[in-house]
Amino acid sequence: MSSEQPLPPANPNPNETSDTKQTALQPCVLLVEDDRSARRYLEVALQRCGYKVVTATDGLEAMKLALSSPIDAVVTDAIMPNLSGQELARFLRSNQKLSHLPIVLLTGQENRSAADVEDLIDAFLYKPVKLDELKKCLTGLLHQK
Repeated sequence: MSSEQPLPPANPNPNETSDTKQTALQPCVLLVEDDRSARRYLEVALQRCGYKVVTATDGLEAMKLALSSPIDAVVTDAIMPNLSGQELARFLRSNQKLSHLPIVLLTGQENRSAADVEDLIDAFLYKPVKLDELKKCLTGLLHQK
């Protein structure tokens, strides 16, 4: 009989109860992306990097989640319906409870002007996002906290 324990699934169901000690050690990233396939791709990639991920489809939904969920960082698309990434960043920076959160803005090469919000965001990355770049960026920002 083997003493090895089975590995947890790569994509655990967020509705299932998991080991709270493990979850407490995982930084939680709020991922805001209106494109469903890009959101899912980044969600799975961040989970595989060891992050707990909460997703939102636009800035308005992200505002609600940021106020109600314990998060450690925000990765947001720049251009979205209802509330842009820049407007979300303004909201986060103006809220005393959330102003300390590291914010990474994702933008397309054709939208370089979206990156001109350096006082609001901590980092910006161009789409398509290179996963090693995103992981390195988040790791650095979370260690600065």
